[in-house]
Amino acid sequence: YPVPNSAMEYLTKRIGAGSQIPDAQLEEILARLPASRLTPMSLVSQEPQERVFHARGQSLPDWIAMRSGKINTFPDGVAYPNDEEDVRKLLAFASKNEIHVIPYGGGTSVVGHINPLPSAAPTLTINLSRLNRLLDLDETSRLATFEAGVNGPHLEAQLAKHGYTLGHFPQSFELSTLGGWIAARSSGQQSYYYGRIEDLFASGHIETPSGALDLPALPASAAGPDLRQAILGSEGRLGILTQAVVRIQPRPPLETFYGVFFHDWDSGVEAMRQIAQERAPISMARLSNAQETETTLALSGKEALVQWANRGLRLAGYDSRRCLLIFGVTGTPAACAHARRHALQIIRAHGGLFTGQAIGNTWRKSRFLTPYLRNTLWELGYAVDTLETALPWAKVLSAAENIQAALKTALESFNERCLVMAHLSHIYPDGASIYVTFIFRRSVDAEETLARWKALKSAASQAILQCRGTISHQHGVGLDHAVYLEAEKSPLGIELIRQMAYTVDPRGILNPGKLFS
Repeated sequence: YPVPNSAMEYLTKRIGAGSQIPDAQLEEILARLPASRLTPMSLVSQEPQERVFHARGQSLPDWIAMRSGKINTFPDGVAYPNDEEDVRKLLAFASKNEIHVIPYGGGTSVVGHINPLPSAAPTLTINLSRLNRLLDLDETSRLATFEAGVNGPHLEAQLAKHGYTLGHFPQSFELSTLGGWIAARSSGQQSYYYGRIEDLFASGHIETPSGALDLPALPASAAGPDLRQAILGSEGRLGILTQAVVRIQPRPPLETFYGVFFHDWDSGVEAMRQIAQERAPISMARLSNAQETETTLALSGKEALVQWANRGLRLAGYDSRRCLLIFGVTGTPAACAHARRHALQIIRAHGGLFTGQAIGNTWRKSRFLTPYLRNTLWELGYAVDTLETALPWAKVLSAAENIQAALKTALESFNERCLVMAHLSHIYPDGASIYVTFIFRRSVDAEETLARWKALKSAASQAILQCRGTISHQHGVGLDHAVYLEAEKSPLGIELIRQMAYTVDPRGILNPGKLFS
């Protein structure tokens, strides 16, 4: 992801110049890799490079560990099962030998879901990428059965052959998997139209150390607690999901994205609330605050276009407080026209300036590319991370302000600055998700960079708890959020989860340390 010189000048002015720090080399890490503690098993590879590549996910602490070479724990082996029978054999092997098991999808976790923990017991990572087939398509009921290791592009390609889509597009879509979406309660960029993963997940097959669990695919049921909801967000603690039945729909004939500028954040938020509560049938909405709007334009590299846009917006009365909204409409041409009219009626009532498709088309082209900006900025000396929450509308404005304020002051003891920005990423009739991005300078010392991140993460998480928001709207719990989960679930709620895990996994071999200790 290219970063123009003008963008570097922008970052230098706001948080200081970055230092280019060389990464550790793979050979150095391999030389320090401890010997595997596993007894040989035909389905398990103990090959050193496989173990290194499965040692961490994509959280910022993971990046610091991988890039510096300071990885303290590795899986002892990696398995690639070809079918459910292989998964059963691997779980039996793990149970017999008291081996910890980590289910692995696309490796895109940003909160530590797939990290092995220091333990006297060896760890086996089970990579499900070979379980990637479309097993059944019920076009009458619009249900599709997939193996859980299928990644986003392969899932959509298999459905497209039959004219269907799932419509689940998280930012990690290129690499993340159906099983990972379910295990972490993922939310796609267009979930306002297609639904979150809990709306799309109809049933599944789960392999556990205590046997298999099959959930029936029913449109609705009042027969006791919904066990699908227990599997959703279970992060591998309740078993390994091998198959999932999902609700699909015909591929839409039309999809269009638009750009809008509001005079300020407050008016934009109020428009988003009205759109959600009037259930205007748009497919997505992303409202950036003034800082994110400014930074997005600065990092675009299109200096002439940005200057022209800034001049035009100022002449129209949209000053430095302006906020950018991108919204989309999806469906038939008639449905899209109706959704656009309804949304624009609300937008204009709140002072929104409609700018057509140019900005929306740019977002669409880069929707899965933007995460790679983190790679480039890292190499230029900057660390980037994100966090998110969701709250009722009555708390959105104050929470967004408090979370950003906590981040802006979190590095004062390090004599460092932090660039903080936010957007509303998902909207609901009763509330919205606040998605916060922060950029800070790396240190030549990896431990110092990690300490800066911990200060930022702790400050923001405490602010979220004080606002009584969820600790995670779409990224799950893993390791990074586990300490905060009890505040949301209550001690009794955590004990309920713990007892469910004990029922299916009495030896505690499934992904220990995630969700609860």
